[in-house]
Amino acid sequence: MTAWEDNIRKTVPYVPGEQPRFDGMIKLNTNENPYPPAPGVARALKNMEAEQLKLYPDPGAGLLVDALAEYYELPSEQIFVGVGSDDVLAMSFLTFFNSGKPIVFPDITYSFYEVWASLFRIPFRCPKLDEDFHIRREDYYGENGGVVIANPNAPTSVWEETELIEDIVRHNPGCVVIVDEAYIDFGGISARSLIDTYDNLLVVQTFSKSRSMAGLRIGFAMGSRKLIAALNNVKYSFNSYTMNLPSIILGTEAVKDKEYFIETTRRVIRTRENAKRSLRELGFQFPDSRTNFIFARHERIPAKQLFAALREQNIFVRYFDRPRIDNYLRISVGTDGQMEKLIGFLKAYIGSQTEGTGKG
Repeated sequence: MTAWEDNIRKTVPYVPGEQPRFDGMIKLNTNENPYPPAPGVARALKNMEAEQLKLYPDPGAGLLVDALAEYYELPSEQIFVGVGSDDVLAMSFLTFFNSGKPIVFPDITYSFYEVWASLFRIPFRCPKLDEDFHIRREDYYGENGGVVIANPNAPTSVWEETELIEDIVRHNPGCVVIVDEAYIDFGGISARSLIDTYDNLLVVQTFSKSRSMAGLRIGFAMGSRKLIAALNNVKYSFNSYTMNLPSIILGTEAVKDKEYFIETTRRVIRTRENAKRSLRELGFQFPDSRTNFIFARHERIPAKQLFAALREQNIFVRYFDRPRIDNYLRISVGTDGQMEKLIGFLKAYIGSQTEGTGKG
């Protein structure tokens, strides 16, 4: 190893979900929305002129910020936007977690939290979720450098009641509490109602799931004016033009179409509930999902085996080879047709495995 290699910042990177791209596949592995963005997004995209791209975009993304502020009934000064919620969360780690004390997040959660903590050299500890994948609130009491909670959680799909979230925020007045709500629009209740009461609460959401815009990378945070001002100060010290012009324009159109947003999220929820019933009939067990995915294990057949069998049929789901969850599959909710094909294959495959073992 040469001398300069000693000074490289080293970290184990986040491993994103596989992105296969070919005809005939059923892609249920990265929790994208199976429906297109709002019609206004397509119209705005068609009407965009290349001439617009010669100028820098608005560094404050005011058009998008104002649309979000109106939608969520908050002052614009309480909204921050970034390049996907990953960018918003990473910026938040960099901005708020500098006390030298360990930050706290669950042992089973979005694995990027550990990556950011390691990258920014932030100490952390990870209390264990209980046997039903719920948070033990007392694990988040006491002195720490900050708290991060994905609610609903990924990959478990479990949503914690707002009362629990508020209790944890109340017990941590000396640090920032981040609630990552990437999946909140599929069945939970947002913690944003607590923002005016607790100036140390930051609520982060994304356009990638419920607004069908994973390809554009738009995320945002809601919090007190002090928190948002601090985020903007760090952002402008890092990169002033993080949000590109197409994202600002198209993201604004997505926010405007409330009826379409409600319609598509309801379609996903209906499909999810139907899939849950079908999976139970096939012998699967899972937490009660409040997301656009189901975190399931089979009563007899190992998850790794099912993952491989599905992959052979070009049906892609997510498998995590990690302690406590290595017998679960995370199955994104697709269209009704996609889920019917998934269930149809599982029914045939599980039936053939049962026959092979002589069990009725």
